[in-house]
Amino acid sequence: MTETKKCPYAKKCGGCRYIGTDYDKTLKRKLSKMKTLMGQLAPVEEIVGMEDPYHYRNKVHWAFAHVWDGKRTRHEAGIYAEGSHKVIPIKECLIENEEADAIIRDIVLIARRYKMRIYDEDTGEGLLRHVLVRTAHTTGQIMVVLVLSSPVMPGKNNFVKLLRKNHPRIETIVINVNDQKTSMILGERESNAYGKGYIEDELCGKRFRISSKSFYQINSLQTEKLYREAIAWANLTGQETVVDAYCGIGTIGICASDQAKEVIGCELNPDAARDAISNAKRNDVKNLRIFHEDAEDFLTQLAAEGKKTDVIFLDPPRSGSTETFLKAAAATSPKRLVYISCGPESLVRDLKVLKKLGYEAERAKAFDLFPFTDHTENLVLLTKKQK
Repeated sequence: MTETKKCPYAKKCGGCRYIGTDYDKTLKRKLSKMKTLMGQLAPVEEIVGMEDPYHYRNKVHWAFAHVWDGKRTRHEAGIYAEGSHKVIPIKECLIENEEADAIIRDIVLIARRYKMRIYDEDTGEGLLRHVLVRTAHTTGQIMVVLVLSSPVMPGKNNFVKLLRKNHPRIETIVINVNDQKTSMILGERESNAYGKGYIEDELCGKRFRISSKSFYQINSLQTEKLYREAIAWANLTGQETVVDAYCGIGTIGICASDQAKEVIGCELNPDAARDAISNAKRNDVKNLRIFHEDAEDFLTQLAAEGKKTDVIFLDPPRSGSTETFLKAAAATSPKRLVYISCGPESLVRDLKVLKKLGYEAERAKAFDLFPFTDHTENLVLLTKKQK
């Protein structure tokens, strides 16, 4: 029985809809939702939950704000209230990495000490906008990304010295510049205030470089379970040509590379594509090629050239894939499609398209990568129907 913890910010924040609820009940609710959505498309297996569903987020984002405490305006940092840009000052979050939260609390104290100006969204004035902390579950390395409105940070050296004194596991501190009036968190320009600008983590026995803008699943323990299951479902024998569509930093393709003849990854994000190439070298993977291309364009080109594949892993964004991509993927005649989705509704839509293209969903399973929220990561195996 998992202990049920209460969050003091739950009513104000709204980010974790089920925080304070018995965890087993949330799993049953998620499984029921998955079965209802999938309908007759595929049999849904038991959901994979966590032994300890707290403090799992390895990526933590807080926004800076001026907050009136009844006597004066203070530098604070916290989480946006659901559906708004109002910052809820917090001390710690029950689903976030505890050291990441402690680092941000110290950053707030340093900002107060050095009277660093907080960015004002209305006037466009001020320096500190956001802070992003990424923690590596296996290696323990930590990245801090400070999002500023200007590349000039007064007292930068003292800031780095003070922060690392309290948190020596910080491997790198990145200054990200966002000088636009936008709701986007990260800007295009970056420089390293300390370290190499990336951290490394291990997943399924492989080592991965993670940059500030690269996608990396936020729950490392559950991700490893998900990827191992996905690769097992692919039923690789060492003779297959495998495509890792939407490959990100190359995690799935690299983890599957030992069991395939050839792996081809495609990724549109340039930072992630560079990380993927670096990660292939880091793991001495010789049978993997990474292409910096849109997944839809890449598969369409493969199909136009008459190329064939054996297995396709696809892990698209929440909005799902596109009909053009799915048609192109089917045109390469893979025996199996392994679909990983964080958007159940878009997953169902895409499965219906794939069914018309001759692919039957054989099995489905939900993995709880996001305890106490509405979301799950969902795995589906599709096989080509025999004519």
